[in-house]
Amino acid sequence: MRAQPLPLSLYVHLPWCLRKCPYCDFNSHAWRGALRELPEARYLDALQADLEAALPKVWGRTVSTVFIGGGTPSLFSAEAIDRLLATIRARLRLAPGAEVTMEANPGTFEAQRFAAYAQAGVTRLSIGVQSFDDDRLRALGRVHDARQARAAIEEAARSFASFNIDLMYALPGQTLQGLRDDLASALAFAPPHLSLYHLTVEPDTAFAKHPPPLPDDELSADMLALLGQALGAAGFERYEVSAWAQPGARCRHNLNYWEFGDYLGIGAGAHGKLSFHDRIVREARLRQPQRYIDAALGAGAIEDERIVGCDELPFEFMLNALRLTDGVPAASFVERTGLAPAAIARTCAQAVERGLLEDDPTRIRATPLGLRFLNDLLAMFLKSEHRH
Repeated sequence: MRAQPLPLSLYVHLPWCLRKCPYCDFNSHAWRGALRELPEARYLDALQADLEAALPKVWGRTVSTVFIGGGTPSLFSAEAIDRLLATIRARLRLAPGAEVTMEANPGTFEAQRFAAYAQAGVTRLSIGVQSFDDDRLRALGRVHDARQARAAIEEAARSFASFNIDLMYALPGQTLQGLRDDLASALAFAPPHLSLYHLTVEPDTAFAKHPPPLPDDELSADMLALLGQALGAAGFERYEVSAWAQPGARCRHNLNYWEFGDYLGIGAGAHGKLSFHDRIVREARLRQPQRYIDAALGAGAIEDERIVGCDELPFEFMLNALRLTDGVPAASFVERTGLAPAAIARTCAQAVERGLLEDDPTRIRATPLGLRFLNDLLAMFLKSEHRH
């Protein structure tokens, strides 16, 4: 089915936060005790056991990127992150110059740790700022203020050659000028990478139960246009729906997801996708941290494991690839899914006809219209009657 192994990444989930944000639908859990009581050592034991149980599935493969996400990974001490990366290096073959990203949230007690995270082997920090406006931060339920955000970025810029600032737009009560100010604040730090997320109200979040007043579609569209203009002028390239980078600073870990590479996911609620010569398997770990720890140290922490059906693969591939503004080489569909080009030929032709896909036989790439109406384009590849 596949001539050679696909690129492989490792995702590690650290599930605790100081407080659950009202818009967040990730697997994060508020830690209610004192931070010194966070069960770091036991959780690291569980991660080690989880990784060791997974090794036969990735034996001999080189890991090109590592991403430590959450939750708020920066609640973990620098010693814990050092131990985690040592555990990984002792059991997996990391590529020379492997990208090791870690998420961090602003907060004075965490910012002081950034240099120690870099010493432990983290090469890239992603800082969850969301806004530099204290009123917006309060509306989002964030635990930091604008002053702490600025201090954290200054510290990251000192300690890391590469870092990312996460911002959100279309926030409760946000104006076009407010977004302009947020962007100016972020750009003042000359970040190599920016992630810009449109705030969406996800099911089963506090915002879904009590929706805040949000900018309308017209204002949101104006905000996106403003982002494109301002960031283009500042030398950034929009390479994915929500990601902007200076030349050479794209996030290699996320690129591997979008290009439909493989990734092993360990930690509470982590997801993975692994390709074998005759099948593609998706895995999910137990979500609740204590259950995950007990299971990983016992019989194993995988809650769900399933083979992705051939009828699902076109949609799964496109769900990732079409987020990239440059798209992907057409040949990568065959290489990454094991399917023949005929599996998507008719749908691609229809999407070209509707002006949603570029008419280029060598590349699968959404048009500007296709990027704007990405959900409509993706729906064309969804074989809903076959999905389980």
